[in-house]
Amino acid sequence: MWGRAAAAAVPGFLLAAGITGLACWLWPGPWQSTLVAGIVAFFPLWMGAMALAFQFRDGKRAWAWFSGGAALSLGLLWALQTLQWVR
Repeated sequence: MWGRAAAAAVPGFLLAAGITGLACWLWPGPWQSTLVAGIVAFFPLWMGAMALAFQFRDGKRAWAWFSGGAALSLGLLWALQTLQWVR
């Protein structure tokens, strides 16, 4: 149980941040106009990750899936910025 809770708290946080960042950057227009909506949407995403973490069989699976998703979303954010597709 503690492994799943920790997976929700650490990589779940990063996953929610990455998804929120992608949504803010890929929305049409400047990303600054989506900042407040992104901050408001972040918390329910993180709470959803916390609820989803307890659906996994054990903590290792939750850590693996959430860490992989966080790495993918943050990697996409890094790639978009490196390629200068977003500003």
